[in-house]
Amino acid sequence: MADNKLQPIIIKRVKKADHGAHGGAWKIAYADFVTAMMAFFLLMWLLGSTSKGDLQGIAEYFASPMKVAMQGGDGAGNSSSVIQGGGTDLARVYGQMKRSQDSDADKGRTSQQARPQSIEAQRAERARIDAQRIKELQGKLESVITQDMALNEYRSQIRIDVTPDGLQVQIVDEQNRPMFDSGSALVKNYMRSILRAIGGALGGVENRISIAGHTDATPYGNGERGYSNWELSADRANASRRELVAGGMPDDKLIRVVGLAASDPLQPQEPRAAVNRRITITVLTREAEERLMGHDLPALDLPGGPAEKNPDNAAPGAAG
Repeated sequence: MADNKLQPIIIKRVKKADHGAHGGAWKIAYADFVTAMMAFFLLMWLLGSTSKGDLQGIAEYFASPMKVAMQGGDGAGNSSSVIQGGGTDLARVYGQMKRSQDSDADKGRTSQQARPQSIEAQRAERARIDAQRIKELQGKLESVITQDMALNEYRSQIRIDVTPDGLQVQIVDEQNRPMFDSGSALVKNYMRSILRAIGGALGGVENRISIAGHTDATPYGNGERGYSNWELSADRANASRRELVAGGMPDDKLIRVVGLAASDPLQPQEPRAAVNRRITITVLTREAEERLMGHDLPALDLPGGPAEKNPDNAAPGAAG
């Protein structure tokens, strides 16, 4: 009994160790998550604000990055990067305005390229219409002269030709059958019939008309007023204009009435030949009309010129 009471009492003390410091792994994970979300929303913003051309360029880059780096892409942006396929040079700031300006410039260049083609097409169509009208008018004039027995008698003095400027009708002198009295702008009766018949044929013409008077190289007898072949040819052209209008040609279709004296002979080798004395009526093409107006040549309208009144300063046997 005594031995049992003397048994030792054992007390176990458990030493509680301090908890170690918590690790920072969760912070790294959280930072990765925030970064990923920021990158995602940044990508969404970029996709929403990027043009289709830029998106196409980006897609092409990722499809074949080496090709874009070496040759450049097809994006709509005007990148100023030194390296082809690279980003924008930060030293240059263009912003959205650059793309808009380039777009306007491209549109301007496109319109400038299209404008000459449109003008050329219009000119070609206009030339085709003019050629058709002139051909029809030539046939009409030929028919008028052929069917009229009185006019057919003077067929050798009427020349109808198609020239680059249009349809040219020339009425020329013959040695023994002049169109005007010598040194005068008084129209002979047969010449009046020819002019009025031609005026009737020109009644429905839509093109503009030019009339020119010509003389030979025989000097005109100058008087006190210095009346010369220039005035005489202009007066004869204007007298012819009046007969054409009387025959039915619209006066508002005239673009000019001029006197050229002996400056444009029909036979240069024989400057005093009778055929050099003539009246030229030209139905102009639209191109010739524009060229003539561009030269700013005023129409001469000289009603009642001194030659028509048989001026007393006209020398006997003067050219004409």
